[in-house]
Amino acid sequence: MIEERFLPAAVKIAREAGDFLKRHLLDKQKKVNYKGEIDLVTEGDRQAQKLIINRLREYFPHHGLLAEEDGFSTAAKERKYQWIIDPLDGTTNYAHSYPVFCVSLALEREGEVILGVVYDPNFQECFTALRGRGATCNDRPIKVSSVQELDKSLLATGFPYDVRTSEVNNIDHFINFLRRSQAVRRCGSAAIDLCYVACGRFDGFWELKLNPWDVAAGALIVNEAGGVVSDFQGNPLDIYGAEIVASNGKIHQEMIQVLSRGKRP
Repeated sequence: MIEERFLPAAVKIAREAGDFLKRHLLDKQKKVNYKGEIDLVTEGDRQAQKLIINRLREYFPHHGLLAEEDGFSTAAKERKYQWIIDPLDGTTNYAHSYPVFCVSLALEREGEVILGVVYDPNFQECFTALRGRGATCNDRPIKVSSVQELDKSLLATGFPYDVRTSEVNNIDHFINFLRRSQAVRRCGSAAIDLCYVACGRFDGFWELKLNPWDVAAGALIVNEAGGVVSDFQGNPLDIYGAEIVASNGKIHQEMIQVLSRGKRP
C-alpha cells in the first residue's frame, strides 16, 4: 500500500499534539467555551487542532482536511485524500483535568478510511492501523478479546450532548446492557473506548449521535484487530451516520439484539 508512507507522519503529528495537551492538563485557568448546554470546547482543542492542521499542510499540502472545531474543512485538491481530525477527544474530561483523552487522526481515500492513529498521551499509548495490515499499540500487534458471551463481557459507552433534552439519549440502552453484561464503563472518549475494544480491554462498545472524527480512526483499528463494527442493525458502519456498535465479533449479535429494544436516532 503506497499510503503506508503516510503513517509515520501521522503518528508524529498525533504525538506532538497529545504531548502538548498533556503539558497543559493541570493548568488552573483553562479557557472553556460552550458549543451547547454541556458541549465544551477548550483553548486546548483549538491550539491542538491548529498544530495538527499546520503539520498536515506541511506534509500533505494537497490533501483535504475535516476537523471538529469551528466546522473546519478544506477540500482535497487531488480529490482523493481527506484527513479526519479530532484534536482532543474527551474535552469534558480535559476541562476538568481528568486524564482520559486522546488525539485521533484518520485518512480517507476516496471515501474509505485506510489509516487510523489514536494517541493517548497519559499512558503514552499510540494505536495505529492500516487497512489490510492489522492494528498495533506502540508498534506491537493487538487483537480483540476472546470472550464468547455478553453475560461475561465488559462494555463501554457514552452519552450524547442532548441527553438532557432528547428522548433518544442512550439511557435505555445503558440500562438494558447493565442487566445483560458483566459491567459497563463510561470513560468519556469514544476513540479510546474503540481502541480498548481493539486490544481486548473492552469486549464491546456502542454509542449514538457521534461524528466522523469521533469514530473514523478507532473503527478501523477495531476492524484491523479482528473485531466487528456496524450500526445498530448490523449494517456496515457509516462514519457519517448516527450509530456505532463495535465488538470482538463473538458478542456482536447479542449486542445488536439488546440495541433493538431501545430508541434509535
